[in-house]
Amino acid sequence: MAHMVETMAYAGELPWHGLGTKVDGNIGVDGMLEEAGLNWRVAKIPSFANFNGKEIYSGHDMLVRESDGQPLDMVKQNWVPVQNADAFEFFREFVEAGDMEMHTAGSLQDGKRVWCLAKVKDDFTINGDDRVDSYLLLTNPHMYGRAVDIRFTPIRVVCNNTLTLSLANKGDYQVSLNHKKAFDAQEAKELLGIAKGKMETYKDMASFLSSKRYSEDQLRTYFATVFPNQNPKLRGVGFDPKSTEDFQKYASKNAKTAMEVVKTQPGANFAEGSYWQAFNAVTYMTDHVLGRENDTRLASSWYGVNKTKKVNALETALEFAQAA
Repeated sequence: MAHMVETMAYAGELPWHGLGTKVDGNIGVDGMLEEAGLNWRVAKIPSFANFNGKEIYSGHDMLVRESDGQPLDMVKQNWVPVQNADAFEFFREFVEAGDMEMHTAGSLQDGKRVWCLAKVKDDFTINGDDRVDSYLLLTNPHMYGRAVDIRFTPIRVVCNNTLTLSLANKGDYQVSLNHKKAFDAQEAKELLGIAKGKMETYKDMASFLSSKRYSEDQLRTYFATVFPNQNPKLRGVGFDPKSTEDFQKYASKNAKTAMEVVKTQPGANFAEGSYWQAFNAVTYMTDHVLGRENDTRLASSWYGVNKTKKVNALETALEFAQAA
């Protein structure tokens, strides 16, 4: 398994990141927990420091994986660990009712970040052919300062791009629960407001982007905005991305690559010439092009720089489309 990924299992088709061990497509919550190697518990133990031969309590506790003693992170005394099995209970009611299917699950960074992705039976299509499936991503971090996070995650089927949601609508699609009390799956469901049709707002936004056309100079400006050139030598240079000459001379390597990807990515013929196509060129790059390994792309796409990049790309696309 790749170095960022400790364990992973998937049901059904191979995920976009190409990682994990295939399991039965009808697997339940308990089966996924077992097959993904996540049926271990976390203990919180006092942390001591040695000073002149004396053991002195540090004032903090250490999270430790009980199965092998793997240290996870240092936390404050009031930190309440959330066991993986308890976090996965969030999905049980929906899976057993047939409203969701367990899709993938695993751990990153030596168990510090445990996650599970479940497919929600609430997909939609843009322009009749471009299908977007709806998923729920649950992350249970055994790391100080990180909350249990549950969010809707759309995935574009034709290219397996993990899409993103606008920060303006974050409260509609995501809930975070801190570790100051025991995790309550029912509370999480109520806060998130799980219901079919949750993605209607996202569908409306995608349809809007697909209806707005860009010109070549607008497209260059969009990619130059999303992938700015960070070269300090170019500070103060009067760069006009609408100019083909300026773009070729001053635009970042990623912006230039995006100009090629927008026309060659899987599904490029869907909503061709629209800001939906332009936005998906960015998500394709973050999931399949940028970075050297699939596991680092996965971690970055869901939790790191590329997640932020997608949010910025979506909000910039909406801004450009509204002005078109």
